[in-house]
Amino acid sequence: MKSVKIEGKLRSDLGKKATRQLRSEGEVPGVIYGGKETIHFSAPTPAFKTLVYTPEFQLAEITVGGKTYRSILKDIQFDVVTDDLNHLDFLELVEDKKVNATLPIKFVGQSQGVKDGGRLELKIKSLNVRTYPKFLMEHITVDITNLQLHGNIRVEDVKADNIEILNSPRIPIASVVTTRALRQEVTAAAAAAAPAKGAAPAAAAKK
Repeated sequence: MKSVKIEGKLRSDLGKKATRQLRSEGEVPGVIYGGKETIHFSAPTPAFKTLVYTPEFQLAEITVGGKTYRSILKDIQFDVVTDDLNHLDFLELVEDKKVNATLPIKFVGQSQGVKDGGRLELKIKSLNVRTYPKFLMEHITVDITNLQLHGNIRVEDVKADNIEILNSPRIPIASVVTTRALRQEVTAAAAAAAPAKGAAPAAAAKK
């Protein structure tokens, strides 16, 4: 699994004045919790960009005070005016403790319903899961090959070993719907077939 390495500095002063000073120097404050101790640290803004501005699920390896903490990003705060990073929360991964995470969905295959003229609609792009750290993965794969026209793939249809999916089971994650062009094609075909059906009784009547 991909991971981002971040070099941080321990924070001793957690007051508002010290925090404002950090941000003015291009540093972003953060916290690591969930392990034996809570770690308050800061790191330069660019250190977080590949972790924050991506749809991918990645681990963070944060080195602070000579120790490295394997963690996942749990919360991000942005400045309401400038949209700059304000604060980040990380959850330290402990091997024997389950964690909640949000994993992106990777759709594979070409839907049969799309081949038949339908349009694929992706309802959700990620799933909320609970598992042990060793079972975390970059994404959950969903095969849509057998998805038919007017069909749905729901959360309950997704299989992921050693992972509990927390979303409601009946929520659709992908559907194939009828397009306007396909509806017009069906309507035109029905209209063309109608006179032919009516012609047989007329021919019989003449006899």
